[in-house]
Amino acid sequence: MLIIGEKINGSRPDVAKAIAERDAKAIQAFAVKQAEAGSDWLDINAGTPPDQEPDDLVWLVEKVQTAVDIPLCLDSANPEALAAALKATVRTPMINSISGEPDRLRQILPMVSKYGCLVIALLLDNKGIPKTAVTRLDVARKIIQRTRSAGIPDASVYVDPLTLTLASESTGGKVILETMNAIRQEFPNVNLCVGLSNISYGFPHRSYINRVFLSLALYAGLDAAILDPLDRELRITLLAVEAFLGRDKFGVKYIRSLRAG
Repeated sequence: MLIIGEKINGSRPDVAKAIAERDAKAIQAFAVKQAEAGSDWLDINAGTPPDQEPDDLVWLVEKVQTAVDIPLCLDSANPEALAAALKATVRTPMINSISGEPDRLRQILPMVSKYGCLVIALLLDNKGIPKTAVTRLDVARKIIQRTRSAGIPDASVYVDPLTLTLASESTGGKVILETMNAIRQEFPNVNLCVGLSNISYGFPHRSYINRVFLSLALYAGLDAAILDPLDRELRITLLAVEAFLGRDKFGVKYIRSLRAG
């Protein structure tokens, strides 16, 4: 499973402060720690006002790329910010994200096609986030129809069924798993991705809930997750479940990782 490190996000006060003060060392430290913890990609989210975001996202991209040599996931709904950041990337990035919103598809899909990016597709549209697996699957169908029309292969699409916190949606976890199963059945070549930490927002000891969600999502076919790679217990859970499901033959990765500390 691909690990997308979540820590460089402007919604976090320490990251927002580093962006505002142009503290390159702080941002690079976040990047290095996540890379050393085994991240395959780093999510980069400036989270600043739309008129400021292009400059901030480019600055983040440039500083992170000088610190680590792993690809970036450009996290923005702002087409101008994405266009600017794409020009600054050294390795082909992932774009996070498109959705079922027509304007977002119209503005961002051409960039995905032009640069050959992987892309995360959120299952929401102009009406908001659908409540059921059936209605989320309807949004997935519309998005995949558009990605296919744009010449983007299914294997480049990472569908995010949209994880809501259990604190506000008590059946949200069940809906996520049902949606994942439905997508896997209808679109076998499409990938599945979740923003893992969202499930536990508002709860104490969030890692416990995150670990359970990760285990169940892996069984449902999860291919990638935006998560905290510095959460040691979460990483051990990932290794153990992959061994259990036969995704780590004979548990070799599990054994080597534990021996390496």
